[in-house]
Amino acid sequence: MAGFSFLRWLRWCVVVGFSCLLLASCGVNSQEGKTLRVATEPAFPPFEFQGKGGELQGFSIDLMKDIATAANFKVNFQSLPFDGIIPALQSKTVDAAISSITITEERAKTISFSRPYFKAGLAIAIRADNQDITSFDSLKNKKIAVQIGTTGAAKAKSIPGVQIRSFDSAPLALQELLNGNVDAVINDAPVTLYAINTGNLKGIKVIQKLLTEEFYGIATAKNSPNLALINQGLDNILKNGTYSQIYQKWLKAEPPSLPATSPFETQNNADIPRIFTSINVILQAVPTLLQGALVTLQLTMLSVVFGLIGGSLIGIIRLSHIAPLRWLARAYVDFFRGTPLLVQIFMIYFGLPAILQELGSTFTFDRLVAGVIALSLNSAAYIAEVVRAGIQSIEIGQAEAAQSLGLSPMQTMSYVIFPQAFRRMIPPLGNEFISLLKDTSLVSVIGFEELVRKGQLIVADNYRAFEIYAGVAVVYLCLTLLSSQAFSLLEAWMNPVKRQNK
Repeated sequence: MAGFSFLRWLRWCVVVGFSCLLLASCGVNSQEGKTLRVATEPAFPPFEFQGKGGELQGFSIDLMKDIATAANFKVNFQSLPFDGIIPALQSKTVDAAISSITITEERAKTISFSRPYFKAGLAIAIRADNQDITSFDSLKNKKIAVQIGTTGAAKAKSIPGVQIRSFDSAPLALQELLNGNVDAVINDAPVTLYAINTGNLKGIKVIQKLLTEEFYGIATAKNSPNLALINQGLDNILKNGTYSQIYQKWLKAEPPSLPATSPFETQNNADIPRIFTSINVILQAVPTLLQGALVTLQLTMLSVVFGLIGGSLIGIIRLSHIAPLRWLARAYVDFFRGTPLLVQIFMIYFGLPAILQELGSTFTFDRLVAGVIALSLNSAAYIAEVVRAGIQSIEIGQAEAAQSLGLSPMQTMSYVIFPQAFRRMIPPLGNEFISLLKDTSLVSVIGFEELVRKGQLIVADNYRAFEIYAGVAVVYLCLTLLSSQAFSLLEAWMNPVKRQNK
């Protein structure tokens, strides 16, 4: 019996020991297989961009991969817009970010930075034929394009009388300069010089004197355990020569010396606003958001008017007995309903001027005009189908009766068919108005400061994404509820039965 107990005890020891060994092995493997979600915006060559095959490339991408190898972890890159990176770090939906993020005191209050990995500076880009702008002081009262949320955008605000146009990426800001819509672009010098040297930008030059001396850092959330791991890998590649190889590959120069620590690493969470200030943050943003709401309403009203006129004509042409006209109207509807509105805005605002300038024209687009044209053309395609369906819903006997009374086809459509059809169109037209009201947010990509862009600019300053976008959502909700109520009243007013009951 004693021997049996000893064997059972020995068996349990073996099982427990094996289990502990397995757990330890799993722990080691989990450390070796740790994967960090790293945010980047691949629209900033030569640091972060997409190659021909869609693969992420650039100085920062190579650097992060080698840091991961040196520190024994893996990287899962996630593409995000630049102004959304810091909010993503705050919410911890990503573990780190490498996107040429300049280390600043304000940002260091909100997130943590690794030791600097690149020495950079802001430069002024102008058109090659511009002889007026020779320094930062000569930018007074000029039109400047910047990338939203960058140090270039912050620097531009200090210029007296400046008109700033904010874009989602540096290439869009530089395209705005090429099209002649702004006088200069304030952007990171290496990026602009790379675009010029590779031949991607023709007709642009850089004023050689840098406006600032800055450092890029890899960003993490405050108190992130990943920061020490990233710094460890960065230290290793700086010492073993890998960093120098990456620098030579992308910038064809010897790397400068870099500080061993972040300039603002002493910033702490005490400076971060607490949650009880959320209401105050929203209230402070309300006046600016309401200004954006007025611009949104202006865009919507103009686009609906032109869209209704164009859509009504196209909808009637869709019912024409002339086959070529029907085919043209059908092609218009299919194109504008079958392609994204965002692409249409890009084609109209950036594409058309670029093509015309290649042909020797000096044509440029005002942002309001370009936005209204794009929204109107898109809206007309949807309204055309609403009009067509509304007209076809009227009984054929109505047209026959009108013709028997001697009315011409035009008079029949104007006085008999269309008034009845319009009453039936009101609900779908109301839906189109509300959709268009929200679609105006897409015009922000060309730097137009409507409601969403106003919110983005505020977030770029205070990094309080949840509160500001919640405020934006509330303003949109109020606008859509008011619009819905207005169309309900219009529908009731145009209903003869309900009007008689009153």
